[in-house]
Order: sequence, then structure tokens, then C-alpha cells
Amino acid sequence: MSDNHAVVVDPDAPGRLVIRPVAEPVPDRGEAVVRVRALSLNRGEVRRSGQAAAGWRPGWDLAGEVERAAADGSGPRAGARVVGLLPEGAWAQRVAVPTHALAELPANVTFSQAATFPVAGLTALLALARGGPLLGRRVLVTGATGGVGDFAVQLARLGGAHVTASVRRADQAPAVRALGAHEVAVGDDIPPSPTYDLILDSVGGRTLGTALGALEGGGACVVFGVSATPEVTFDARQFFFAGRTTLYGFYLFKELAGEPASGGLRRLADLVAAGRLTPHVSVERPWAEIAKVAQDLMARRFPGKAVLTLD
Repeated sequence: MSDNHAVVVDPDAPGRLVIRPVAEPVPDRGEAVVRVRALSLNRGEVRRSGQAAAGWRPGWDLAGEVERAAADGSGPRAGARVVGLLPEGAWAQRVAVPTHALAELPANVTFSQAATFPVAGLTALLALARGGPLLGRRVLVTGATGGVGDFAVQLARLGGAHVTASVRRADQAPAVRALGAHEVAVGDDIPPSPTYDLILDSVGGRTLGTALGALEGGGACVVFGVSATPEVTFDARQFFFAGRTTLYGFYLFKELAGEPASGGLRRLADLVAAGRLTPHVSVERPWAEIAKVAQDLMARRFPGKAVLTLD
């Protein structure tokens, strides 16, 4: 009997997520076996868990230690502290991870910090890259109190951009200013002025519809989420009158098909180690509490990231 356990979907359980015994990972030659020490939750995988069939194993983000290095000699050595990313099934005690999706951690970066990097950190990093060099550019980040938004505001500021953070409520403004936002827009509507060279949107609905009218000519709006609603109405005249504007659909796992996750993960880890980037963990609990924390995430009972720890 395997002593490996993982989070699986059980439609009859409260919250639909339970921890059950699963088979030991069987790695390919280019995969390392990782003992997971921390994981973080994202709305996408939790949302899918709400409809998935019994037995499906969710999970994208993980951090831990390499138990067995890849047979082909690639990637981190046995014993290395790492952060990694899987398209599913990361929420387990031991998992097989392709070495192109693993990065070693500096000694002063904790597993809990690192577990926030993969989906939220990489999405922010790669979405901002769609705007080209950020120095002196105007950047708008919607949903700025979310996991991706938190990273995006900090990274845009580090890149030299003038950053505006969009939040739903006025009481959220101090938090995003502390992240480095120069200005804060409150409410669902984005005013048509000032205009922005780059907009990162995770909200959809009215926020995206009005944001498109605030794009500078030649600017880009990168859409990576729809936390409000996927239905969007916008004034097409404002959009095309701006000229040469781009609406870009961003899905992390498709972006990573052409760019290994390992490089971005290492960049994020190095920034955290240097004290230039700060992951914000709002909730840290034992992984036995997965169902409750997942429900709280979907009910927006906390901002930022939730991390679960394993013994």
C-alpha cells in the first residue's frame, strides 16, 4: 500500500475536496520526484474542482525538496529545495515534476513564500512582458488585491512603470499603495482618462469593458481572468479610434509551451531573496484544511494568497 496521499475530488464530501491515498509517482526520465512541503490555491483549480468528476486531483503550485533527481541528469539534484508547477495533481505529498518546471530556491526563501510563485507570480511576470519595456510606461492592474494583482503591481513598479491599481472598495486602497501603486482607481468602472500603455485585467465584465476605452494608441490589454463575469460589453469606437491597440488573451499553461517555467520561477525567487519582491500570504494552514480554505478563497474571505503546509 502506498503511503503517498493527495487531494482528490469527492462530490459527496463537504467542499468536495478530501485527502486520500494515491499511487506513488512514476517519473519520466526528465522528471524529478518532489516531496511537497507547501502548496498554494488559485481560483481556477478550485473552480474546476467544483465540477470535476470523483477522483480528479487538482493542484498547480508546489514547493518542497527533490527526493529523486531526474534520470536524464537534468534539473536540481536530490535534496535541493525547489518550487514547481504542474498542470494538475500538485496537491500531494510526492509528485513527479518535469525539470523544465522546477527551480531551485535560495536559502532565505521559504517554502510558503515559494508556493505562491508558480501561477500567480508567473502570470504577472509573463503578462507584464506583453507590454514590452515598462520604464516610464503607464500600467493599470485590475483586481489588484488578488494573488496575480499583488505580484503585478510590485513587478510593474520594479520595472519602472507608473502603476495604477484598480480595486472594488475604497478600504482596499491603502493595501495596494503599500505594494507600490502610484494611483488607485476605486469601483467597477475605469475612467477613459488617463490612458494606459498596458492593462492587465483579471476581472472581466464592466471593468474590462470600460478599461478598453482607456487604452493608449499602440497599447495592449492582457486578459487572464474573469472574476466578475466573462460577459463583456464595450464601446468599439473608443477602442479602434485609439489605433493599433491589442486585446490579448492570456492562459498561463499555453504561454509556458514556448517558455519553460523554470526561468521565470528562478527570477521570482531571486527577487524575493533580494528583498525586492514580497509574496503576501494571507492564510497559512495545514493541508488537512483544504476544503475550508478553498471555500473561503471562492467566497473572497481574504485577499492575496492562501498556502497550505505539509509535514
